[in-house]
Amino acid sequence: MGNETAAERTEEATTRRRQKEREKGNISKSRDMDAALVMVSGIALLAVLSKHMGQTILEMMRETFSYLKYADTDTTNVMGLMLPFFQKLAIILLPFFVLLVISAIIIIRMDVGHVFALEKIKINFGALSPRRMLQNAKRMFNPFEPRSLVEFAKSIMKIVVVSACGYSAINARKADLMGLIGLDPVTALHIILSILINMIINMCLAMLILGYIDKKYQNYEYEKSIKMTKQEVKDEQKDIEGDPKIKAKIKSIQMQMARQRMMSNVPQADVVVTNPTHYAVAIKYDKTKAPAPIVTAKGVDYLAFQIREIAKSNNVPIVENRPVARALYNSVPIDGMIPTDLYVAVSEILAYVYRLKNGAE
Repeated sequence: MGNETAAERTEEATTRRRQKEREKGNISKSRDMDAALVMVSGIALLAVLSKHMGQTILEMMRETFSYLKYADTDTTNVMGLMLPFFQKLAIILLPFFVLLVISAIIIIRMDVGHVFALEKIKINFGALSPRRMLQNAKRMFNPFEPRSLVEFAKSIMKIVVVSACGYSAINARKADLMGLIGLDPVTALHIILSILINMIINMCLAMLILGYIDKKYQNYEYEKSIKMTKQEVKDEQKDIEGDPKIKAKIKSIQMQMARQRMMSNVPQADVVVTNPTHYAVAIKYDKTKAPAPIVTAKGVDYLAFQIREIAKSNNVPIVENRPVARALYNSVPIDGMIPTDLYVAVSEILAYVYRLKNGAE
């Protein structure tokens, strides 16, 4: 069992194992899917902000070409000349980049959920040793490394597919491109813009499809990496439920402590009803604490013998009544009140005991 290999990891990961992996920062994530969604978000933001951006650019160009006079320009103060342009660029780009960063955070959060793994931010000084760094470099640039081969194949496939989708959009409008010659600039610009939009839409769709496939592949790899052996599942179950031997030991100690507490109640009992040898039930009646008599201790065989011996040592009356002793033992728990159908029988026993005590006094 101790020599089980990864090939023998046939069991699906348990909830506890998944939680532990998340705490370590080991989660399923697709960079391709995240990149595709971020790109789509960026294009959508450009579409929404394009009007504002265009107006700002036109305003900047109008001010530049309308008021720029070389004779009045101080060429020694380059920063002073460029500052208005930087301000305009900030007005154009800052909202776009802020919204893009927020979109990227939301996309990544939706992909991986809430993860805070301290192990991922710990500095591993062992990994900074020259030997470890050399090993990592060899593994990274080894063309025959399985993971490197997969990543290389994925990169080539992504480039080919996305490029083909972009080319198909241009090729479909080849006639429009050839007809641009002689057209006025505004019309030509609109045609070029529509072709670019088609190309971008095709490329985004291709990236989303590739990202979806990569997401499924990453989920498959992750599930395979966290699979467990049968022994690991058993060990985890033991950790959750506790070792059966330890549980039995704890239960034995609890029973022993409960028995000791029960035996300590026998000296305060009013009477012990016996079978005479197999059953013994101690009864206490205190009308200030309960409306009916209470069973304070009970037992069979050796435990019944102990109850009788403690009762004798503490001058607690012992009354033999086989049916009542059996009925009390079977129907009343420790510290439980006697049932109504046994009121008469128990009352007679208690009355007999009280008469004995009064006669003795």
